[in-house]
Amino acid sequence: MARVPDARVDRLTVLFKPKKTTYATFEVVDLAGIEKGERAGLEAKEFRNADALLHVVRAFADEARGAADPQRDIVDLEMELILADLEVVERRLERLEASIKKQRKELEVREQELLGRLKTALEAETPLRAVALTPDEARLVRGFTFLSQKPILHLINVEEKAIAEGERVAERYGLAAVVARPQTRVGWVSAVIEAEIARLEGEEQQAFLADLGLAEPAINRVLRECFGLLGLVSFFTVGEDEVRAWPISSGTRAQDAAGTVHSDIARGFIRAEVNGYEELVAVDGSFDALRKRGQLRLEGKEYVVQDGEVCHFRFNIGK
Repeated sequence: MARVPDARVDRLTVLFKPKKTTYATFEVVDLAGIEKGERAGLEAKEFRNADALLHVVRAFADEARGAADPQRDIVDLEMELILADLEVVERRLERLEASIKKQRKELEVREQELLGRLKTALEAETPLRAVALTPDEARLVRGFTFLSQKPILHLINVEEKAIAEGERVAERYGLAAVVARPQTRVGWVSAVIEAEIARLEGEEQQAFLADLGLAEPAINRVLRECFGLLGLVSFFTVGEDEVRAWPISSGTRAQDAAGTVHSDIARGFIRAEVNGYEELVAVDGSFDALRKRGQLRLEGKEYVVQDGEVCHFRFNIGK
């Protein structure tokens, strides 16, 4: 389970001094790398069930593997994802053709037409995350768990001496076209440096980071990038018992957000009491001050909760 660093949670903890602080988390599964031509490994359920992919890409010389070529490795992996999806589509189209010949069903005809379009894209070496689908079309193919449809972060693992140019990895390795792809991100890390940072704590760690010209461990940035890639945002609940960040999908309604806290709260939902993080910090955590300023809002179940909002839910469960 990866904990998402969030300075807002840190600040709220200072203000409310709770007994417990809980950061947003998401699950990370570490799997073996996939070499060119080794698509069998992609059929692991962990790949198929993933909501997004994190691809660690070597950008340092290695005696066994030779010079690094991040662009080649990214292209190779993307091609394996595309070919794996193409195999799935072709097998399904064969079964659909046989079934439709026996009995024409409208749902199968629609699926056949959609998969035909996806096959054309895959044959053109286009990952499915770059193919626009309507909500109905997305539901129709959801069960296929297409690999090239998943959002992906290509994480360039640079050597120690290259960390000063970390923010320029896309330019340095000719990855502008990769960055421009839908639901695709390029980040960077130096695993060697991160291992050193992880062994240090407190002031010693801060001094080491300062010497390197880094504001924070790169892993913190990577975790936030992954969180965003998953399409997640956080809302907060605060109090003396706990300050907590709750991860929800962007666009989540207030009643559904309440359900992440507890199903009974969603079932008996009345209103959400909402304020902005910056507003709360500006009054040193005083909800009375927010009320006087008119910054404490009551929202209904259809309200879309925004990233960084502080929410308290009013609910009632009848007997």
